[in-house]
Amino acid sequence: MSTTWESVLTVPPTPEGDHIRGRPDAPLTLVEYGDYQCPFCAMAYPVTEQIVDRLGDDLLFAYRHFPLSTIHAHAAHAAEAAEAAASQGRFWDMHRLLYTNQQRLEPADLVARAEMLKLDVGRFTEEMRRHTHHAKVQSDFLSGVHSGVNGTPTFFVNGRRHDGPPDLPSLMGSLQAALQRS
Repeated sequence: MSTTWESVLTVPPTPEGDHIRGRPDAPLTLVEYGDYQCPFCAMAYPVTEQIVDRLGDDLLFAYRHFPLSTIHAHAAHAAEAAEAAASQGRFWDMHRLLYTNQQRLEPADLVARAEMLKLDVGRFTEEMRRHTHHAKVQSDFLSGVHSGVNGTPTFFVNGRRHDGPPDLPSLMGSLQAALQRS
């Protein structure tokens, strides 16, 4: 007798609780647990952008924070910056800036990105100072822990963990297989 272990997503993505792109009723879902300081997540970023572009209305893509703070000193703060931008309607813009210039995640760099996005910088700075969005980042992290996430990036395709590499052929293959199963 053998035992098979399969990680499943314990908290499904919702428009109320997640940053999503695509239709909530799309036949495919792709959930990423990521860390803004993780070099592997930075390499996966253009892959997810290509997938979102290719699949369009057939895909709901959700991003969740999973800062590996013990090895990435700026990851949690960067996640809070993304949430502070989200509170002003600019999550995806900050998300892009964080991944495309990952080497600059000091507090002054995050404020410079807020200025670049023309956010209310006073509000952004105050939210960062007060750690206003820490609970959201922690909630995402804990949902990942409960789903078996132990590194980044980790992807779930229609609720099942994708255990292949985070490259375009592998993720598209998992998404196409999930579409055939549904």
